[in-house]
Amino acid sequence: MKQPNAAKQHKPLWTKAFLLTSLSNLLLFFSFQMLIPTIPTHISQLGGDDAQVGLVIGLFTISSLLTRPFAGKALDSLGRKHVLLVGLSICALTIAGYSYMAAITLILAARFVHGIGWGMSTTSLGTVIADIIPAERRGEGMGYYGLSNTFALALAPLTGLWLMNAYGFLRVLQLSTCLALLSLLSSLFITYPKPPMPFEKPAQRPTLADRLFERSALLPSILLLCTAVCYGGIVTFITLFGREAGISNVGWFFLCNASMVLIVRPITGLLFDRKGPEWVLLPGAFFTIAGLLLLSYAHSEANLAAAALCYGVGFGSLQPALQAWTIARAAPNRRGAASGTFFSANDLGIGLGAMALGALATYCGSYAVMYRYSVLLMVVFLLIYGWCLWQAKRVVRLFGRTSN
Repeated sequence: MKQPNAAKQHKPLWTKAFLLTSLSNLLLFFSFQMLIPTIPTHISQLGGDDAQVGLVIGLFTISSLLTRPFAGKALDSLGRKHVLLVGLSICALTIAGYSYMAAITLILAARFVHGIGWGMSTTSLGTVIADIIPAERRGEGMGYYGLSNTFALALAPLTGLWLMNAYGFLRVLQLSTCLALLSLLSSLFITYPKPPMPFEKPAQRPTLADRLFERSALLPSILLLCTAVCYGGIVTFITLFGREAGISNVGWFFLCNASMVLIVRPITGLLFDRKGPEWVLLPGAFFTIAGLLLLSYAHSEANLAAAALCYGVGFGSLQPALQAWTIARAAPNRRGAASGTFFSANDLGIGLGAMALGALATYCGSYAVMYRYSVLLMVVFLLIYGWCLWQAKRVVRLFGRTSN
């Protein structure tokens, strides 16, 4: 009787499909992250003002956010491969096209199109990896898969800036295009699992909202929104906070944060699989709160590094755990819609963090105070998740069963 369970525990994770999907994701994110610090600089060099520099980020985020729900629906109805290949092709062609655009208006239009490809590609890759990872190793698999994002976040911006300063923006675009094309090439060799079919027809015709968004993904997506707003405030204003606090090199924050994420994600992935989401989400939220508070009081690079290490534990725990939990809650034939809902919350949160926390910093007159107030978002995170845990345990006591 124990043999089936033993076999179930030893389903392979490091398959060819898992490695190729992770590689495709790494190449795509590296290509994208190289442009984050360099395109705004290029716009400024072309004579663009601050508003146009802001539009470079804003238009990309808006188009990506609008695309994700439709991409999720297409993934469930048309299949994973076609949507992914189209999205990656759009990314590669758009990046290559930047080098032929001397007018700021054309670049802004291309950024909108690039956001569409980005929304399709990242939603597709998140859905494909969810199909590939064995259900009993979902937390571990998502943790390892998320390391590809972390590597790109740690190295790509520095690579892009070095290339731009040494050889010019054209070389940045050429390398970014090559990486996007390699991501497309590697995705051609992925063995795509057949998308699951629904077990039964719905009792009533689903609404447009039901087709575009997955209701079971709303809870983890709302929790992700809280963390993404905080993260948006960090990546947008950390440099300005450094000037305010008299810290010359804020790059230490990103380096220490990325290093801790690399260490934490495999560990918390195993913890998620063996103990459940609450064993990861609750400590992750408290570490995030501690990191934000330490950051708000930082006045030296040592303080900044300590804040980054603490925040890295929280950030490295929460995002993959929430993604794994999202997939676990969704029906197999609704994973595309669930991924679209999840990543939409991430895009929306980062955008809100840049706008709302920026307005808050202006009102308070201090980025340090802004970071202290952002702790309230993680308090909301804990209140929502704590209430859901209490409700789930109440159901167990009353009916003797659990609820997702």
